[in-house]
Amino acid sequence: MSDAGVSGAGLGAFPQVRPRRLRRTAAMRRLVAQTHVEPSQLVLPLFVREGLTEPRPISSLPGVLQHSRDSLRKAAVSAAQAGLGGVMLFGVPAGRDEHGSAGCDPDGVLNVAIRDVVAEVGDAVVVMSDLCLDEFTSHGHCGLLAADGTVDNDATLAVYAQLAVAQAQAGAHMLGASGMMDGQIGVVRSALDAAGLTDTAVLAYAAKYASAFFGPFREAVESALTGDRLGYQQDPANLTESLREVRLDVAEGADIVMVKPALPYLDVISEVRRIVDVPVAAYQVSGEYAMVEAAAANGWLERDRVVLETLTSIRRAGAQIIVTYWAVDAARLLTR
Repeated sequence: MSDAGVSGAGLGAFPQVRPRRLRRTAAMRRLVAQTHVEPSQLVLPLFVREGLTEPRPISSLPGVLQHSRDSLRKAAVSAAQAGLGGVMLFGVPAGRDEHGSAGCDPDGVLNVAIRDVVAEVGDAVVVMSDLCLDEFTSHGHCGLLAADGTVDNDATLAVYAQLAVAQAQAGAHMLGASGMMDGQIGVVRSALDAAGLTDTAVLAYAAKYASAFFGPFREAVESALTGDRLGYQQDPANLTESLREVRLDVAEGADIVMVKPALPYLDVISEVRRIVDVPVAAYQVSGEYAMVEAAAANGWLERDRVVLETLTSIRRAGAQIIVTYWAVDAARLLTR
């Protein structure tokens, strides 16, 4: 269209509308920003390894550690001081069996870690625990195995009820039910309520996909997995099925629902946000972290900018809470 044509339409000299005016300075961009990431929206995953006297680096997760009890307490304090919303604790036992017995043991590594962290930080951050069996079983699956080698859903639920009570009695504020067993939220909620632990919140891993992005996590927890989890984790091809899972978890009493992984599933996060009236979380998983760290180490990406861009995109999709290995680093970047 010619300038004359635009002017003839009564719009004046072209272009009259200039959206760039609102992007001209940093102050202007802050003023009109539609999506904000705050440290209080971030949750830091922390791994504690039974028997360690010093923290141990995880090779596939640069900067992430398997903690000793002492270093775990210090890391939790640092998370609180950074203003994070929470920490998510994962235990790595010295020994495993087919039934994941160490998970239910009040003196097992995860339950001891919960008590340590709560004693150290109190209510300054939300102390969350991973409610699953994969870290504790000798076969690495998230549940008990039937005779044919498949995961026995209903037998597993009975153990999840025991795990829930043990973790809540240890002091966890919120339980991250991550096993993707049918009915797990209802069973966990009923077990907690029957034990008088009605104030313990439940975070449902409602749409946890059978993802190739979980690889580095398995080093972090020294997973003994044989086979795969395609029979119980969500199919990456499916959205409607995931929304059904989410609705079921909310109906069973989930206080928060989570999508995992985050970046490859922004569409799922958005749809989940649309259909529920409980908070929505997303887990920015180990593979998402590792690939950015590897690219940054090679000088291919500006690490800090990419970290904040990924977190912003997850928030923009609709997640109110983000579990991320960058939580403390991101808090520093957001407040500098």
